[in-house]
Amino acid sequence: MFRNIPTVTRNLLLINVIVFLAALVFKSQFDLNDWGSLHFFAASDFRPWQFITYMFLHGSFAHLFFNMFALWMFGCVIERVWGPQKYFIYYMVCGIGAGLCQELVQYIELSSSGVLALGPDDLTPFLVETNMGKMAVPVGVYLNWLGTIGASGAIYGILLAFGMTFPNERIFIFPLPVPIKAKWFVCIYAAIELFSAYTSSGDGVAHVAHLGGMLFGLLLILYWRRHPGSLNLGSGRQYFENMKRSFEARRQQPKSTAQTDTHQPGYGPTRQDDMEYNRQKRERQAEVDAILDKIRKSGYDSLTKEEKQRLFEASRER
Repeated sequence: MFRNIPTVTRNLLLINVIVFLAALVFKSQFDLNDWGSLHFFAASDFRPWQFITYMFLHGSFAHLFFNMFALWMFGCVIERVWGPQKYFIYYMVCGIGAGLCQELVQYIELSSSGVLALGPDDLTPFLVETNMGKMAVPVGVYLNWLGTIGASGAIYGILLAFGMTFPNERIFIFPLPVPIKAKWFVCIYAAIELFSAYTSSGDGVAHVAHLGGMLFGLLLILYWRRHPGSLNLGSGRQYFENMKRSFEARRQQPKSTAQTDTHQPGYGPTRQDDMEYNRQKRERQAEVDAILDKIRKSGYDSLTKEEKQRLFEASRER
Protein backbone atom coordinates (compact mmCIF):
# COMPACT_ATOMS: atom_id res chain seq x y z
CA MET A 1 0.00 0.00 0.00
CA PHE A 2 2.74 2.45 0.95
CA ARG A 3 4.46 1.83 -2.39
CA ASN A 4 1.33 3.01 -4.19
CA ILE A 5 1.65 6.48 -2.66
CA PRO A 6 3.17 8.95 -5.17
CA THR A 7 6.87 9.69 -4.74
CA VAL A 8 6.80 13.22 -3.30
CA THR A 9 3.93 12.56 -0.90
CA ARG A 10 5.59 9.33 0.26
CA ASN A 11 8.90 11.08 0.92
CA LEU A 12 7.20 13.95 2.75
CA LEU A 13 5.40 11.47 4.98
CA LEU A 14 8.65 9.61 5.70
CA ILE A 15 10.65 12.76 6.45
CA ASN A 16 8.03 14.14 8.83
CA VAL A 17 7.76 10.86 10.74
CA ILE A 18 11.54 10.36 10.91
CA VAL A 19 12.13 13.92 12.14
CA PHE A 20 9.40 13.54 14.77
CA LEU A 21 10.98 10.32 16.07
CA ALA A 22 14.45 11.89 16.01
CA ALA A 23 13.17 14.82 18.07
CA LEU A 24 11.87 12.38 20.68
CA VAL A 25 15.00 10.21 20.76
CA PHE A 26 17.51 13.05 21.02
CA LYS A 27 15.38 15.40 23.13
CA SER A 28 17.62 15.07 26.19
CA GLN A 29 20.78 15.86 24.18
CA PHE A 30 19.47 18.34 21.61
CA ASP A 31 16.16 20.18 21.25
CA LEU A 32 15.49 19.69 17.56
CA ASN A 33 12.16 21.50 17.70
CA ASP A 34 13.74 24.63 19.16
CA TRP A 35 16.64 24.54 16.69
CA GLY A 36 14.47 24.10 13.59
CA SER A 37 11.38 26.05 14.54
CA LEU A 38 10.66 29.32 12.79
CA HIS A 39 11.76 32.04 15.20
CA PHE A 40 10.76 35.66 14.94
CA PHE A 41 13.12 37.38 12.51
CA ALA A 42 14.36 39.88 15.13
CA ALA A 43 15.25 37.15 17.63
CA SER A 44 18.85 36.07 18.10
CA ASP A 45 17.95 32.43 17.37
CA PHE A 46 16.40 33.17 13.96
CA ARG A 47 18.03 31.62 10.90
CA PRO A 48 16.76 31.91 7.29
CA TRP A 49 16.70 28.15 6.75
CA GLN A 50 14.08 27.85 9.48
CA PHE A 51 11.48 28.75 6.84
CA ILE A 52 12.14 25.22 5.55
CA THR A 53 12.88 23.20 8.68
CA TYR A 54 9.84 24.33 10.64
CA MET A 55 7.56 22.52 8.15
CA PHE A 56 8.97 19.14 9.15
CA LEU A 57 8.65 19.51 12.93
CA HIS A 58 5.64 18.73 15.11
CA GLY A 59 4.94 19.25 18.77
CA SER A 60 2.87 16.13 19.47
CA PHE A 61 1.75 12.86 17.95
CA ALA A 62 -1.74 14.25 17.36
CA HIS A 63 -0.26 17.26 15.56
CA LEU A 64 1.76 14.95 13.34
CA PHE A 65 -1.03 12.43 12.75
CA PHE A 66 -3.69 14.84 11.55
CA ASN A 67 -1.27 16.71 9.30
CA MET A 68 0.04 13.51 7.74
CA PHE A 69 -3.44 12.06 7.36
CA ALA A 70 -4.54 15.14 5.40
CA LEU A 71 -1.33 15.04 3.37
CA TRP A 72 -1.96 11.40 2.45
CA MET A 73 -5.67 11.88 1.77
CA PHE A 74 -5.44 14.95 -0.47
CA GLY A 75 -1.77 15.11 -1.44
CA CYS A 76 -1.85 11.76 -3.27
CA VAL A 77 -4.60 12.98 -5.56
CA ILE A 78 -3.05 16.38 -6.25
CA GLU A 79 0.38 14.91 -6.98
CA ARG A 80 -1.09 12.45 -9.48
CA VAL A 81 -2.99 15.26 -11.20
CA TRP A 82 -0.21 17.85 -11.27
CA GLY A 83 2.87 15.66 -11.33
CA PRO A 84 5.69 15.56 -8.75
CA GLN A 85 7.52 18.74 -9.83
CA LYS A 86 4.51 21.08 -9.69
CA TYR A 87 3.24 19.43 -6.54
CA PHE A 88 6.56 19.79 -4.69
CA ILE A 89 6.98 23.43 -5.73
CA TYR A 90 3.43 24.18 -4.62
CA TYR A 91 3.91 22.44 -1.26
CA MET A 92 7.10 24.35 -0.48
CA VAL A 93 5.69 27.71 -1.60
CA CYS A 94 2.63 27.24 0.62
CA GLY A 95 4.81 26.27 3.60
CA ILE A 96 7.22 29.18 3.17
CA GLY A 97 4.35 31.57 2.49
CA ALA A 98 2.65 30.44 5.70
CA GLY A 99 5.85 31.21 7.60
CA LEU A 100 6.09 34.67 6.06
CA CYS A 101 2.51 35.47 7.07
CA GLN A 102 3.18 34.28 10.60
CA GLU A 103 6.25 36.52 10.81
CA LEU A 104 4.25 39.50 9.56
CA VAL A 105 1.50 39.03 12.13
CA GLN A 106 4.03 38.63 14.94
CA TYR A 107 5.73 41.82 13.81
CA ILE A 108 2.44 43.73 13.91
CA GLU A 109 1.55 42.36 17.35
CA LEU A 110 4.98 43.06 18.85
CA SER A 111 5.12 46.53 17.36
CA SER A 112 1.72 47.44 18.78
CA SER A 113 2.71 46.12 22.22
CA GLY A 114 5.92 48.17 22.27
CA VAL A 115 8.24 45.17 22.57
CA LEU A 116 10.17 45.89 19.36
CA ALA A 117 10.83 49.45 20.51
CA LEU A 118 12.94 48.04 23.34
CA GLY A 119 15.08 45.91 21.01
CA PRO A 120 16.07 42.23 21.28
CA ASP A 121 19.13 43.01 23.44
CA ASP A 122 17.17 45.00 26.01
CA LEU A 123 17.18 43.38 29.47
CA THR A 124 13.99 45.12 30.59
CA PRO A 125 11.64 42.49 32.06
CA PHE A 126 8.59 41.86 29.89
CA LEU A 127 5.45 40.34 31.43
CA VAL A 128 4.22 37.34 29.43
CA GLU A 129 1.57 34.66 29.94
CA THR A 130 2.95 31.10 30.27
CA ASN A 131 1.59 27.71 31.29
CA MET A 132 2.75 28.48 34.80
CA GLY A 133 1.07 31.88 34.90
CA LYS A 134 2.46 35.34 34.23
CA MET A 135 6.24 35.64 34.17
CA ALA A 136 8.63 38.56 33.72
CA VAL A 137 11.39 37.76 31.20
CA PRO A 138 13.88 39.89 29.25
CA VAL A 139 12.73 40.95 25.78
CA GLY A 140 15.46 38.95 24.03
CA VAL A 141 14.42 35.75 25.81
CA TYR A 142 10.77 36.36 25.00
CA LEU A 143 11.49 36.86 21.30
CA ASN A 144 13.33 33.54 21.17
CA TRP A 145 10.29 31.85 22.67
CA LEU A 146 8.21 32.77 19.62
CA GLY A 147 8.75 29.64 17.56
CA THR A 148 6.42 28.12 14.96
CA ILE A 149 6.47 24.45 13.91
CA GLY A 150 4.29 22.18 11.80
CA ALA A 151 3.34 21.38 8.21
CA SER A 152 -0.15 22.81 8.66
CA GLY A 153 0.45 25.83 6.42
CA ALA A 154 1.49 23.62 3.51
CA ILE A 155 -1.34 21.15 4.28
CA TYR A 156 -3.95 23.90 4.14
CA GLY A 157 -2.50 24.86 0.77
CA ILE A 158 -3.06 21.25 -0.36
CA LEU A 159 -6.67 21.42 0.84
CA LEU A 160 -7.18 24.55 -1.23
CA ALA A 161 -5.62 22.90 -4.27
CA PHE A 162 -7.99 19.95 -3.95
CA GLY A 163 -11.00 22.23 -3.60
CA MET A 164 -10.03 24.25 -6.67
CA THR A 165 -9.09 21.23 -8.77
CA PHE A 166 -12.12 19.11 -7.84
CA PRO A 167 -14.65 21.69 -6.59
CA ASN A 168 -17.69 19.45 -6.94
CA GLU A 169 -16.23 16.26 -5.47
CA ARG A 170 -18.16 15.22 -2.36
CA ILE A 171 -16.26 14.43 0.83
CA PHE A 172 -17.23 13.67 4.41
CA ILE A 173 -16.42 16.00 7.30
CA PHE A 174 -16.92 14.77 10.84
CA PRO A 175 -19.41 15.29 12.46
CA LEU A 176 -21.60 16.21 9.46
CA PRO A 177 -23.84 13.24 8.55
CA VAL A 178 -23.81 13.95 4.81
CA PRO A 179 -20.98 14.64 2.33
CA ILE A 180 -20.40 18.16 1.07
CA LYS A 181 -18.67 19.47 -2.02
CA ALA A 182 -14.94 20.09 -1.80
CA LYS A 183 -15.29 23.82 -2.53
CA TRP A 184 -17.55 24.26 0.53
CA PHE A 185 -15.21 22.10 2.57
CA VAL A 186 -12.36 24.52 1.84
CA CYS A 187 -14.52 27.57 2.53
CA ILE A 188 -15.61 26.16 5.90
CA TYR A 189 -12.03 25.46 6.96
CA ALA A 190 -10.90 28.93 5.85
CA ALA A 191 -13.77 30.56 7.77
CA ILE A 192 -12.93 28.57 10.91
CA GLU A 193 -9.28 29.61 10.73
CA LEU A 194 -10.17 33.24 10.08
CA PHE A 195 -12.54 33.28 13.05
CA SER A 196 -9.98 31.53 15.26
CA ALA A 197 -7.27 34.00 14.27
CA TYR A 198 -9.35 36.83 15.71
CA THR A 199 -10.75 35.08 18.78
CA SER A 200 -8.12 32.52 19.83
CA SER A 201 -4.81 34.36 19.59
CA GLY A 202 -3.51 32.74 22.77
CA ASP A 203 -4.33 29.11 22.03
CA GLY A 204 -0.85 28.28 20.73
CA VAL A 205 -2.08 27.52 17.20
CA ALA A 206 -0.71 29.51 14.25
CA HIS A 207 -4.07 30.19 12.59
CA VAL A 208 -2.59 32.95 10.46
CA ALA A 209 0.01 30.52 9.12
CA HIS A 210 -2.81 28.21 8.01
CA LEU A 211 -4.50 31.07 6.18
CA GLY A 212 -1.13 32.14 4.80
CA GLY A 213 -0.60 28.71 3.26
CA MET A 214 -3.98 28.94 1.56
CA LEU A 215 -3.30 32.50 0.41
CA PHE A 216 0.02 31.68 -1.21
CA GLY A 217 -1.49 28.53 -2.70
CA LEU A 218 -4.29 30.58 -4.24
CA LEU A 219 -1.86 33.13 -5.67
CA LEU A 220 0.32 30.40 -7.16
CA ILE A 221 -2.61 28.53 -8.73
CA LEU A 222 -3.98 31.74 -10.24
CA TYR A 223 -0.55 32.60 -11.59
CA TRP A 224 -0.13 29.16 -13.16
CA ARG A 225 -3.56 29.35 -14.73
CA ARG A 226 -2.82 32.75 -16.23
CA HIS A 227 0.62 31.56 -17.40
CA PRO A 228 0.03 27.92 -18.36
CA GLY A 229 3.37 27.72 -20.11
CA SER A 230 5.27 28.18 -16.83
CA LEU A 231 4.41 24.77 -15.41
CA ASN A 232 1.53 23.78 -17.69
CA LEU A 233 -0.99 23.59 -14.85
CA GLY A 234 -4.67 23.26 -15.62
CA SER A 235 -7.78 21.98 -13.97
CA GLY A 236 -8.23 18.35 -13.05
CA ARG A 237 -10.45 17.85 -16.10
CA GLN A 238 -7.83 19.44 -18.36
CA TYR A 239 -5.26 17.05 -16.91
CA PHE A 240 -7.28 14.00 -17.86
CA GLU A 241 -8.05 15.45 -21.29
CA ASN A 242 -4.33 16.03 -21.85
CA MET A 243 -3.58 12.51 -20.68
CA LYS A 244 -6.07 11.07 -23.16
CA ARG A 245 -4.62 13.14 -26.02
CA SER A 246 -1.16 11.91 -25.04
CA PHE A 247 -2.28 8.29 -25.22
CA GLU A 248 -3.94 8.89 -28.57
CA ALA A 249 -0.75 10.52 -29.89
CA ARG A 250 1.29 7.51 -28.77
CA ARG A 251 -1.16 5.23 -30.52
CA GLN A 252 -0.54 7.03 -33.81
CA GLN A 253 3.26 7.05 -33.52
CA PRO A 254 5.19 4.76 -35.94
CA LYS A 255 6.65 1.60 -34.53
CA SER A 256 10.25 1.49 -33.47
CA THR A 257 12.95 -0.10 -35.61
CA ALA A 258 12.88 -3.20 -33.45
CA GLN A 259 9.17 -3.58 -34.16
CA THR A 260 9.33 -3.00 -37.93
CA ASP A 261 12.62 -4.53 -38.92
CA THR A 262 11.26 -8.04 -39.48
CA HIS A 263 12.44 -8.70 -43.04
CA GLN A 264 15.10 -11.16 -41.90
CA PRO A 265 13.77 -14.51 -40.72
CA GLY A 266 14.68 -15.33 -37.15
CA TYR A 267 15.41 -11.70 -36.20
CA GLY A 268 13.05 -9.33 -34.46
CA PRO A 269 9.33 -9.86 -33.82
CA THR A 270 7.12 -11.54 -36.38
CA ARG A 271 4.01 -10.08 -37.96
CA GLN A 272 1.96 -12.17 -35.59
CA ASP A 273 3.85 -10.65 -32.65
CA ASP A 274 3.09 -7.18 -33.99
CA MET A 275 -0.60 -7.97 -34.27
CA GLU A 276 -0.69 -9.29 -30.72
CA TYR A 277 1.20 -6.25 -29.45
CA ASN A 278 -1.20 -3.86 -31.21
CA ARG A 279 -4.22 -5.78 -29.92
CA GLN A 280 -3.00 -5.53 -26.33
CA LYS A 281 -2.19 -1.86 -26.83
CA ARG A 282 -5.72 -1.16 -28.08
CA GLU A 283 -7.18 -3.00 -25.11
CA ARG A 284 -5.09 -0.96 -22.67
CA GLN A 285 -6.06 2.26 -24.42
CA ALA A 286 -9.74 1.33 -24.32
CA GLU A 287 -9.43 0.62 -20.60
CA VAL A 288 -7.82 4.00 -19.94
CA ASP A 289 -10.44 5.78 -22.08
CA ALA A 290 -13.21 4.15 -20.05
CA ILE A 291 -11.60 5.27 -16.79
CA LEU A 292 -11.22 8.85 -18.04
CA ASP A 293 -14.85 8.92 -19.17
CA LYS A 294 -15.89 7.69 -15.73
CA ILE A 295 -13.91 10.53 -14.10
CA ARG A 296 -15.58 13.14 -16.28
CA LYS A 297 -19.03 11.79 -15.42
CA SER A 298 -18.66 10.87 -11.74
CA GLY A 299 -15.38 12.36 -10.50
CA TYR A 300 -12.05 10.87 -9.44
CA ASP A 301 -13.38 9.47 -6.16
CA SER A 302 -15.82 7.22 -8.04
CA LEU A 303 -12.93 5.08 -9.27
CA THR A 304 -12.15 1.75 -7.66
CA LYS A 305 -8.74 1.08 -6.17
CA GLU A 306 -7.80 -0.99 -9.22
CA GLU A 307 -8.92 1.75 -11.63
CA LYS A 308 -6.89 4.40 -9.77
CA GLN A 309 -3.85 2.15 -9.86
CA ARG A 310 -4.31 1.46 -13.58
CA LEU A 311 -4.59 5.18 -14.31
CA PHE A 312 -1.50 5.90 -12.24
CA GLU A 313 0.48 3.20 -14.05
CA ALA A 314 -0.70 4.54 -17.41
CA SER A 315 0.39 8.06 -16.50
CA ARG A 316 3.89 6.79 -15.67
CA GLU A 317 4.10 5.17 -19.10
CA ARG A 318 3.62 8.52 -20.84
